[in-house]
Amino acid sequence: MAEALVALESALLTHGLPYPLNLRTAKALEEAVRAEGAIPKTIALVRGEVRLGLSPEEMEALAQGGAEKASLWNLPALLVQKKSAGTTVAATVHLAHRHGIAVFATGGIGGVHPEPFDESADLLALARTPILVVSSGPKAILDLRATLERLETLGVSVVGYRTDRLPAFFSPSSPFPVPARVETPLEAALILRKSRELGLGAVLLVNPVSQGLPYEEVALWVEEANHQAAREGVFGKDLTPYLLRRLSELSQGETDRVNERLLLENARLAARVALAFAGLE
Repeated sequence: MAEALVALESALLTHGLPYPLNLRTAKALEEAVRAEGAIPKTIALVRGEVRLGLSPEEMEALAQGGAEKASLWNLPALLVQKKSAGTTVAATVHLAHRHGIAVFATGGIGGVHPEPFDESADLLALARTPILVVSSGPKAILDLRATLERLETLGVSVVGYRTDRLPAFFSPSSPFPVPARVETPLEAALILRKSRELGLGAVLLVNPVSQGLPYEEVALWVEEANHQAAREGVFGKDLTPYLLRRLSELSQGETDRVNERLLLENARLAARVALAFAGLE
């Protein structure tokens, strides 16, 4: 049987959470994958080299700050300039596939922002990369309807894991239906295999968090946070971290607790799918 490998992103480590929570969470994700019988591979750039799996010392150094954030548009330059960086969903998807990893676990994917022309590179990476990505849907700060429409346009297979509705990151459900549903990791692995046979891009396996927050409540917080960002002139790459920080404040830290929970649940599910896919291989 082939090795059951699970890619994990490192932007969470470098930019997603404060130290030392970022380090503790990254280690917990790797341990969750191992506990299911699969092999975690946290992907990052370390001094201009792609790392598939980090030593404790490398993880500690990245967690303490100062690293760049690698997406597809700046990946070549960062490598040439010998920089260290955490990889976003887009960069992790690309690098994982290039190195033979078929399954990737993350929290939420990027997508279409309410701001015109602000769309994540994650969408294009998913469209052209034959990998299975376990996430809890698009990040809550996004335009979910537009993101779902864009995923359809790009031909990304969106599959609900034991759900008929698109999870909205902190919320286990939303008003938007998903086009397909599976009940087991093996069914998800079979869809990935068929998608690859057809020459298609990613399978986005959306996994609702077990204990989340009401969709309507989060939507109100997102609206308030967006108004505050507009008043303060926050936009571009600074917008997402700003909004997530404001959601944490508005929810009195509850979004952080849900975020940690869904990351661990997605890592466990990804490990189970990776094992099932390795069995098919």
